[in-house]
Amino acid sequence: MPRIIISDTSCLIILNKIGELDLLQKVYGQITTTVEIAAEFGDPLPDWIEVVIVKEKDKQRLLEMQIDKGESSAIALALEHSDSLLILDDNKARKIASQLNLSYTGTFGVIIKAKLQGIIPSVIPYLDRIKQTDFRISDEVAKQILKEAKE
Repeated sequence: MPRIIISDTSCLIILNKIGELDLLQKVYGQITTTVEIAAEFGDPLPDWIEVVIVKEKDKQRLLEMQIDKGESSAIALALEHSDSLLILDDNKARKIASQLNLSYTGTFGVIIKAKLQGIIPSVIPYLDRIKQTDFRISDEVAKQILKEAKE
């Protein structure tokens, strides 16, 4: 498993909205995020989420020309730690992470991993609750999630 797991705001918000923020801790243990992401999240974060400052602000500012401040800070932090995994949901941020050869997953990847590790019995209740939030998911993506989760 990567040494540092870096979460962007969307994963924190989505899991918090469905009352499952602790799923991140169950799957990965310690989570790291940035000051910018903590500010975007707005609420106090649990103590198992470490909030750090990006050291290389120049890289973050360059990234901010293409994506938002939270995603930029997450990617800049990942660039500082060679053995990291980003949790990103934004497609543009994922493309940039891929171009920079960074490892990433998304909120649904976390849920699938939880299922495959036996932490949760099914992804279906999570998908259903997420669909009731403002997060949009196509039927095609939902089918792919179920397939990857072996459901």
